[in-house]
Amino acid sequence: MLREFHLADLITLLNGFAGMGALLAFMRFLLDGEREYFWLGTCLLPVALAMDMLDGRVARWRSEASPLGQELDSLADIVSFGVGPAAMGFASGLRGGWDALLLMYFVACGISRLARYNVTASTLADETGKVRYFEGMPIPSSLLLVLVLAVLAGIDRWQAALPLGVVAIGPMDLHPLALLYFLHGSAMVSKTLRIKKP
Repeated sequence: MLREFHLADLITLLNGFAGMGALLAFMRFLLDGEREYFWLGTCLLPVALAMDMLDGRVARWRSEASPLGQELDSLADIVSFGVGPAAMGFASGLRGGWDALLLMYFVACGISRLARYNVTASTLADETGKVRYFEGMPIPSSLLLVLVLAVLAGIDRWQAALPLGVVAIGPMDLHPLALLYFLHGSAMVSKTLRIKKP
């Protein structure tokens, strides 16, 4: 199967490779608390974004766009820009029961957003075949959450020192900061939010 991949498809796989590397780094950080693994995971997510931007350019340059490439792109994106930022949130200290539900909601929104894009891309495309705008926030925009968490970790406002503290709601805890994941996930699945595609 790999022999049938185009160059752009291999670059897409590097996106997923970087995203999975970030997940493993965050898990290693949770196991032994060594901060360099947290920062390794954080740095791998922008690498995934670079691969995500490059694969489309290479596909257009070489005229290799294909349905397989589109599906590969979505699958890699959910790892790097859905599960990766959610794992980073957990590693940063969003570990309450309500936090976990919001992180799962965020990933579900990312999956839904990508599935909708794959289904509607042809109807949103102009006469050249290029999609004119995004319906809802594109999933790579989740790196805004990564940036927020990286800044907080850099100034030691993470783990037990997260801004806005923690609130007990029923039997579970909520860090209000986790609501950023709820808001971002909701923006990804919005039908009314339209963002012009560069």
